[in-house]
Amino acid sequence: MIKIGILGDIGSGKSYVAKCFGYPVFNADYEVSKLYKKDKRTYNKLKKILPKHFQSFPIDKAEVSNAILANKSNLSKIVKIIHLEIRKKLNNFLKKNQHKKFVILDIPLLLENKLNNKEDILIFVQSKKIEISKRLKKRNNFNQKLFNKFKNIQLPLDYKRKKSQFIIRNNFTKKHVMMNVRNILNKIM
Repeated sequence: MIKIGILGDIGSGKSYVAKCFGYPVFNADYEVSKLYKKDKRTYNKLKKILPKHFQSFPIDKAEVSNAILANKSNLSKIVKIIHLEIRKKLNNFLKKNQHKKFVILDIPLLLENKLNNKEDILIFVQSKKIEISKRLKKRNNFNQKLFNKFKNIQLPLDYKRKKSQFIIRNNFTKKHVMMNVRNILNKIM
């Protein structure tokens, strides 16, 4: 099994690109949202460390946002709990798909949490800042302060670009992205 990690800026279209490969995708953001909705143990852990912010289950994303914005250290406390659970889910995903030719890892903090190996293929999704900004502002729950906090825990984009074997310039058209994906698959098969 070859693991392909998708890297890029918040809002650059990483999840869309990941789906375009047509292989099993581990989407960490989706898994986090499932934890908030369905995992009572995670809720109990969060409530224990931040009782003022977590009042009821299932966890409302607004509660998470408010906790992060309330205090500098809250983000790292939340990340510590959530990432442990995501790592377990990733391991289960990899076991389940061990006989697949490729698996796609759509994990925003892939490099930051050292979830990749040297032999993994890294693809950087590059998009114009203006396009990213437009897309982010269309999101229902977009919050600039929260966005900045998440940006601060990520490695610089230049570093991620240099670590990547391939770059997909995402202009947000399906035809262009699919052409890039096919070219990459042809080179690594």
